[in-house]
Amino acid sequence: MTAGSSYEYHTRVAVRRWMGWILAAGLLILACVLSLVVGVKHIPITEIITALWQPGGSPDDLIISEYRLPRTLLGLLAGSALGIAGCLMQGLTRNPLADPGLLGINAGAAFAIAVAVAYLGASGIASYVWFGFAGAAVVSVAVYRLGTVGRGGTDPIRLTLAGVAVTAVLTGITKGLILLNSSAFEEMRQWDAGALTGRGYDVLAGATPFILIGIIFAAVAARSLNAVALGDDMARALGVHVTRTRAFTALALILLCGTATAAVGPITFVGLAVPHIARWIVGPDYRWIVAYSLLLAPTLVLFADILGRIVIPPDEIAAGVVTAFLGAPILIWLARRSEMR
Repeated sequence: MTAGSSYEYHTRVAVRRWMGWILAAGLLILACVLSLVVGVKHIPITEIITALWQPGGSPDDLIISEYRLPRTLLGLLAGSALGIAGCLMQGLTRNPLADPGLLGINAGAAFAIAVAVAYLGASGIASYVWFGFAGAAVVSVAVYRLGTVGRGGTDPIRLTLAGVAVTAVLTGITKGLILLNSSAFEEMRQWDAGALTGRGYDVLAGATPFILIGIIFAAVAARSLNAVALGDDMARALGVHVTRTRAFTALALILLCGTATAAVGPITFVGLAVPHIARWIVGPDYRWIVAYSLLLAPTLVLFADILGRIVIPPDEIAAGVVTAFLGAPILIWLARRSEMR
């Protein structure tokens, strides 16, 4: 490849990436607008603008400011966290089918919430979201430590096996606690569905700092993950400190997925499907995969939440249920496209 053709190729790739990113940003804006408009009561755009900039205390203003706006913001925040966490998990384990739950994050959050409800009297999402985050963080650190025990430091296979084992044990204990305590069963049923509804500004304010810090950590780790994806020996030859990169990535994972899972429950398939979509558009560069996931993941979560509102009105389907229906065919389609290439 000559210098001129190489320049043209890289220019086309850069243009494609930026144009795709702008298109993804447009889809996210559309999802945010629809999230404010769509519901049991349809509210026109003009009323939404008035409610946001000049609230007057009308019923429509109350619906927007107290229900739909925090719901939309939490979808943006949690969706971004889950999508980026999926990128990091796949890079950390070098496994394209890895999900953030492999670190035991979902199981740790569920176990802590079950204990808080059954034995500490916690009730309501705002009261036990911190227990969920603490459980996710503690279990994730424990899994990471188990995955680094022995010679050779961190090993992706050992890390995955440790996560699967701890998840299985904690899931069994959590199920037992729920079956033995009716109040825990009811609270866990609401949380375990994975939904944006019922969360207010208190949950949003508590989750925002941790997720923003996690996004910053992810952006810093993305460049090193490109080298780690080539293998430990190649990464070291390129000057990357592999152990430090994995520890930094794991910390970002805990902040992102632990906080998002504690706040909205386990919303499935986002962390698995979105990195694949981003990788199909931009290639294997984790810097761009993280940038795309920052937009595509909340778009998927918000559209799932919107669909859940309109399928069986006035009742709703949890966003976590809808993402499973949306994510599975997307993943199958991407797999078939990659086979045909």
